[in-house]
Amino acid sequence: MKKLVLLPAAALLAMGISTASNATDMPPIAKKSGCTACHAIDKKVVGPGWAAVSTRYKGDAGAKAALVAKVKKGGKGNWTEVTKGVPMPPYSPRVSDANIEELVTFILGISG
Repeated sequence: MKKLVLLPAAALLAMGISTASNATDMPPIAKKSGCTACHAIDKKVVGPGWAAVSTRYKGDAGAKAALVAKVKKGGKGNWTEVTKGVPMPPYSPRVSDANIEELVTFILGISG
């Protein structure tokens, strides 16, 4: 007889296995800062899902700095096929640099 083993979502993510995620799985700062209005972890809302962002930039040494700058200043053009040209608004100074870095670190860590 086979035994069923249940793993918590964090363990699955650590192993690189996607789980059905939504805004409740995001860090509290993401909800407080308004990120969930345009982003989910696992699917496109207005902007790309954060798992897709993490996958696109996996292994890119300059990704963290580039994404921090994008969140601070806003912009468009990197995800036009997803956003259909809707720009990302700037979040600095409304969101602190430390919180932006925390969010970007979270996003980049999704794909492991």
